[in-house]
Amino acid sequence: MEVRADTYLWAIRMFKSRSLASDAIKGGKVKLNQENFKPAHKVKIGEVYSITIGDEKKVIEVVALIDKRKSFEIAKKHYIDKSPLTEKKSKLPSAFRLSIKREKGSGRPTKKDRRDMDELDYF
Repeated sequence: MEVRADTYLWAIRMFKSRSLASDAIKGGKVKLNQENFKPAHKVKIGEVYSITIGDEKKVIEVVALIDKRKSFEIAKKHYIDKSPLTEKKSKLPSAFRLSIKREKGSGRPTKKDRRDMDELDYF
């Protein structure tokens, strides 16, 4: 069986669509042995791909070929994730929640409460 690289990356659920996988390969976001390649490259067992998706870097090794998109449990059997472990990023505070504490059941904010909330706006 021969499988294109963009089809393989889509089938193992690294990208939402084959065209996104193709664009990532063309844009140099996916490397084969630290080198660029074409989306039509035929995937071989044992190849190692490094993928950059946003801030996240993944390194995968091809174990088996797949050309149809299946469930995640089936797809993850076709590659080995060799990505370096990264620390989880600390969560940023929500921009939509205000730090004003109000008693439960106290009703709608008063005009004074609203003015106090507006002072906290950073925008």
